[in-house]
Amino acid sequence: MDFISEWFWFFVLVPVAALGGWVVGRRGGERHSTTQVSRLSTTYFRGLNYLLNEQPDKAIELFLHIAELDKDTFETQVALGHLFRRRGEVDRAIRLHQALVQRPGLSDQQKVQALLALGEDYMKSGLLDRAETVFSDLVDLDMRAPLALRHLIHIYQSEREWDKAIENAQRYEAATGESMGKLIGQFECELADRHRAAGDVPAARAAVARAYQADANSVRAGMLEGRLEVESGNDAGAIRAFERVARTDPDYLPEVMPALLSCYERTGDGSGARAFLSEMCEHYRGIAPVLALTKMVESQDGVAAARAYLANELKDRPSVRGEAALMELSIAEGADPLATLHDLKHITEQLLVRNPSYRCNHCGFGARSHHWQCPSCKEWGTVKPLLNYAVV
Repeated sequence: MDFISEWFWFFVLVPVAALGGWVVGRRGGERHSTTQVSRLSTTYFRGLNYLLNEQPDKAIELFLHIAELDKDTFETQVALGHLFRRRGEVDRAIRLHQALVQRPGLSDQQKVQALLALGEDYMKSGLLDRAETVFSDLVDLDMRAPLALRHLIHIYQSEREWDKAIENAQRYEAATGESMGKLIGQFECELADRHRAAGDVPAARAAVARAYQADANSVRAGMLEGRLEVESGNDAGAIRAFERVARTDPDYLPEVMPALLSCYERTGDGSGARAFLSEMCEHYRGIAPVLALTKMVESQDGVAAARAYLANELKDRPSVRGEAALMELSIAEGADPLATLHDLKHITEQLLVRNPSYRCNHCGFGARSHHWQCPSCKEWGTVKPLLNYAVV
């Protein structure tokens, strides 16, 4: 992941280059004639103009000229290295920034800037081990170097060194005050998965506990806890974990529901399962809990009751899967065909109302009516009727 956006060149590099131009002018005034200063200043602003107009090749030529005239111009050298990297000449950027790092007499701020640039060069070239060393040195030099810490987090994620990723995420949080709990929770869950796969249940449980400490609402930690409890034969503990997941984020209900219902079945707690599914039907708009509850109603109260329940629920949440289940129950019950067709007609009408009739071929925006200009991407003539839509 690149932590420096494309706008870096306008909001970071340009001010750096501007500072370089000021330094050039200042030093030129001390050592050269007014004519030399004017020439340097003109060259600098021409290079800046090329940079702003996204012409890095021409900018590089002029900044190289400035750098040759004044080898001590640190900011210009750094800006030049950034331009080399941007143009794909990473080896050249590395050599330039290595020379800067080794230059004697740098201030701490300049040292940090040069190390950061060199580390980014190494990351761009895929030399993650060297980038890790550079960013680690940078953090040791300046404990409040958040960009270096973020780069280290990225490196350790790529290398799946979760302990080091956690350590640097914690350091980043301490340095910036920005919460990293959700990310740390994910890293701890990665460790828990690794320990679980290796059969080290105590270590897996410890990692899950740390994940909860980092992110009290971690859905992933809850799912891992539930699986660990199932594998340990603790169905009651698994039920608690899986239900907590579903209540924390109902969107994950389909992920935990099969295992959860199996736990309920093994414990013989049919009423508990039915109560939980009824609760979820109030909070989850998908069809999964309705279909599961329909099967329970069929098992406990009969086909007719199950069909009546499902038909009523499908009025508010029409679903193709629900339609299929309703037809199956109607056949099993031997229900009145006319009543069944009426129910299916109502469900189908609801589905048609909710589905778009037109879609933009450019951005995918869905619409119920036609637009010559897409309301989303503003392209013209891209909103067309869907193949399954026909105007009568």
